[in-house]
Amino acid sequence: MSAVTGADVREAAEEMTRVLLPHRERDWSAPAGSLSWSCWTTAAHVAHDLLAYAGQVTGRPDDGYLPYDLRVSTEASPTQVLTVVRACAGLLAAAVDAAPSDTRAWHWGPCDPTGFAAMGVAETLLHTYDITLGLGVRWQPPQRLSALVLHRLFPDAPPGAVPEVLLWLTGRGELPGRDRRTSWSWHARVD
Repeated sequence: MSAVTGADVREAAEEMTRVLLPHRERDWSAPAGSLSWSCWTTAAHVAHDLLAYAGQVTGRPDDGYLPYDLRVSTEASPTQVLTVVRACAGLLAAAVDAAPSDTRAWHWGPCDPTGFAAMGVAETLLHTYDITLGLGVRWQPPQRLSALVLHRLFPDAPPGAVPEVLLWLTGRGELPGRDRRTSWSWHARVD
């Protein structure tokens, strides 16, 4: 399986836009799936994480996250928030693609550019799923991007249909023969 790249981050953000933009007139103040955040806040959170990951890759801190934050105007429409997500995905993609493979930055330990790219794809797919639940839209994460996330962040993933396994691993779905997960973490570190 190939490493996660900037193109994958951009593809995840484009998928998020493709799925959610047609529903921009729905009630984005509704809770995003089982989250306590609204659909709007969840989309803004995705942008925040993508920008934070880009900063980590380019700043290369080794002891914590850089002390800055993204603030999306509360007046921004869902369309504008999705544009911010795509912009932040572009920044992460550029950072990942420009970074030497031996670059390390902090994410609960040392993480390489492909780890940050995989986390960006995961955040985008998983929160798109949460938002679709909140908006009443039927959608599942794409197979190829889900497989990249599983390969990089969940090396001990059980067998099964890849999107369903990803949703189960992150407490968002059922998997036959397994209890629903109530806590989880991914493995982005490299040693």
